[in-house]
Amino acid sequence: MMKPFLFLLMLFPGWCFAQININGKVSDGVTQKPVADASVFLSNATVGDKSNAEGLFKLQQVRPGKYELVVTVVGYETYRQNVAVENKNIELQNIMLVPKTTQLKEVTIMPNKDWEMYYAMFKREFLGESEVAKQCKILNPDVVDLEYDKKARQLTASSADFIEVENKVLGYKVKYLLNKFIKDNKTGWTYFEGSTLYEPMTGSDRQQRKWLKKRREVFDGSNMHFLRAVLSNTVKESGFEVMRLIRKPNPAYQPGSLKDKYIQTLVNQPLKTEEFTSITDKRGTFALNFNDCLYVMYTKRNDLQPDRSLQKPLTAPNYETSIASFTDEYPLFDYNGVIENPASLIFEGHWGKNRVAEMLPVDYMPEQSK
Repeated sequence: MMKPFLFLLMLFPGWCFAQININGKVSDGVTQKPVADASVFLSNATVGDKSNAEGLFKLQQVRPGKYELVVTVVGYETYRQNVAVENKNIELQNIMLVPKTTQLKEVTIMPNKDWEMYYAMFKREFLGESEVAKQCKILNPDVVDLEYDKKARQLTASSADFIEVENKVLGYKVKYLLNKFIKDNKTGWTYFEGSTLYEPMTGSDRQQRKWLKKRREVFDGSNMHFLRAVLSNTVKESGFEVMRLIRKPNPAYQPGSLKDKYIQTLVNQPLKTEEFTSITDKRGTFALNFNDCLYVMYTKRNDLQPDRSLQKPLTAPNYETSIASFTDEYPLFDYNGVIENPASLIFEGHWGKNRVAEMLPVDYMPEQSK
């Protein structure tokens, strides 16, 4: 049930800024014996632990929000569980892992030249093409399973183990367990999903300050920044301006043609937060609620590399711009500014260009970068 959006600072209880612990135990689902050395982490965060000889683990200093808890260990199927963190420590029920059955998988031998070409395509879409992405390195490309359907012109990928990305610009080692990756070369559409663990890198005090500054630069103007500003009712103060973008398919458009894909009208009047946001009857869950597209400008930064596919109206200012179009009626998000179902929104422009290289952990706090 959706409710009118109110001044959410009044709804922010003190526990939103608390630090919570999550305790649990990992066991074999068949023998009931404890499983040691299992990786237990909150996806897209910096919080993780290894189970000890008794199978026990403890995730510490967790910010309130909604997370996916992931457990991985050799010989077992990956375990996933949604966890809602609020104002008190959490004692999880015994996590029972399912032993992995060995199945012979049909292997298609791809010529090395083809593999290098498809891997380059995957890397470009997975990491992005920004200056940050150019300085990122995938340390174990051999764990990426690639397949290309020439008839459909579609590249798919997955990984049985973590893809390890070294991001020396932001100071993270990113471990990404890739569930699904699709690059459709007919439409240009890219989608991928998976579970991620961020491990902060060690460095000198000077290097740490440099990383903190760069993380803040990436955060500013991001969709995470925007959603957090929505919750604190500081959209304008944070540098965002939101307008209605009315779109209709252009009947004259054909793939590959020079004609615009949409006929669109930008309503040159800033929207109020309550016009596109609702609260739900689920504690800690909020919703975007709008019939048209959201045209979001970050007014503290000019768009130095305009996205031509954005079809930016001639009357629009040259600010860093993103468009959010809805595939679900109510895309949900939490206190951390994290969208529960990423497929519920399609981003274009600045937000649409960001990939793994610019991703920050969901427990990132910009105050840490001051």
